[in-house]
Amino acid sequence: MSDPRPGTRSVPTPLDAPSDPRRALPSVGVLLESIEVAPLLARAPRSLVAEAVRSVVDDARRDPASTPNDLAGWVEAIADRLEALERPSLRAVINATGVVLHTNLGRAPLSAAALHAITATAAVACNLEYDLERGERGSRYVHAVALLRELTGAEDAIVVNNCASALVLALNSLAAGREAIVSRGELIEIGGSFRVPDIMAKSGATLVEVGTTNRTHLTDYEEAVGESTGAIVKVHRSNFELRGFVSEVELSALTPLARTHAIPLLFDFGSGLLVSLDEYGLRGEPTARDAVRAGATLVLMSGDKMLGGPQAGIVLGDASAIAACRRNPLARAVRVDKLTLAALEATLALYREPVRAVREVPALAMLTAPAANVQLRAEQAAARLRDNGVSCDVVETEASVGGGAFPTARILSYAVALQGTPAAIEERLRRGDHPVIGRIANGRVLLDMRSVPAGHDEQLVRAVTTSLV
Repeated sequence: MSDPRPGTRSVPTPLDAPSDPRRALPSVGVLLESIEVAPLLARAPRSLVAEAVRSVVDDARRDPASTPNDLAGWVEAIADRLEALERPSLRAVINATGVVLHTNLGRAPLSAAALHAITATAAVACNLEYDLERGERGSRYVHAVALLRELTGAEDAIVVNNCASALVLALNSLAAGREAIVSRGELIEIGGSFRVPDIMAKSGATLVEVGTTNRTHLTDYEEAVGESTGAIVKVHRSNFELRGFVSEVELSALTPLARTHAIPLLFDFGSGLLVSLDEYGLRGEPTARDAVRAGATLVLMSGDKMLGGPQAGIVLGDASAIAACRRNPLARAVRVDKLTLAALEATLALYREPVRAVREVPALAMLTAPAANVQLRAEQAAARLRDNGVSCDVVETEASVGGGAFPTARILSYAVALQGTPAAIEERLRRGDHPVIGRIANGRVLLDMRSVPAGHDEQLVRAVTTSLV
């Protein structure tokens, strides 16, 4: 057979190895030009293959024990390193933690409708900032607004890149250079050590704390209102709960105070819940329509939590306040792209039929699935795994909502419990070709089926088998 690459040659094998084994290592150039490495150069950029060769040789130089035994070993090591270099840093994983809206794992998986909308919009040009009726430049801020108004009762809306930026934009638009009153019991910390007071400070408003950690009364707000007051802010404690000797002022009680003094009232309720889940045992979280009806000037919420859409910050409420947000130069800095708007609009459209939303929005479907269904899926997955040589059984457990919503809710669930050394199993699953992220409890790795989307069970079985067998 002819040489696949003119000028290539096989790796020479030294007959007399020097006393230092590192001197016998083939050079990067020799390996790169060898016949055996040619197939790798045919499918990947030369610079990337060179980096793979260089790193394998460097490893052998640092640790002679890792030196491949023969030429086939060198080629295999280089191919493995090339595969690692080609692998994207952002990868799909299977969330088997039991935390449905896991912030570290991307929160809400998107519905089929949202994925279709993204594909349709990404593949071609679209009217992101073009008015098809008038045939002239338009605004990206009109997209999804009609649906948000319809579903929440708000006068107007604007979509930005996340809820934190929504808070900064709203405060900067309505209260920059003035005071923003907030209860000490609502100065919460969100994921990544970001704190609401720090975020608020970046808006240009001066934070005025009222009440105490556990108790705040309407009189505390009344006494703090003055000529310098630019806004009253209420933050829903979505990621924790205070119990015992506690008191807070409801949004509906703050509305008359804000209106009497013509002060904007901002409500950051975070979760983005659009339909009540009381019938499924998830109670205590307000819906967006509830918040708008309670009289807040602006309501701020996330798109990728209980709403089940893409990451976004949604601002709902008074038309004049929304207009001020749109005019603010900061709006351009925190705007969203066409893919986010496409996914959000498609997700919102599902809520026109709440029953359909609960069925087709993956986050809601996972949270509301009957425990018996989850148990059946766990038993079927465990049976398949045992057939493939994986020792496991099924255990009852508790799942949680995640994403800073329903912080104390515990949902009956079932998990596949893997037998073996937990730390080693967890690492092998996590580092597999299709990573599986579970949790360790009671000395075993649990794969909670409630946070695995329905229809992904076969992927889970295949990924676990590949990693452990």
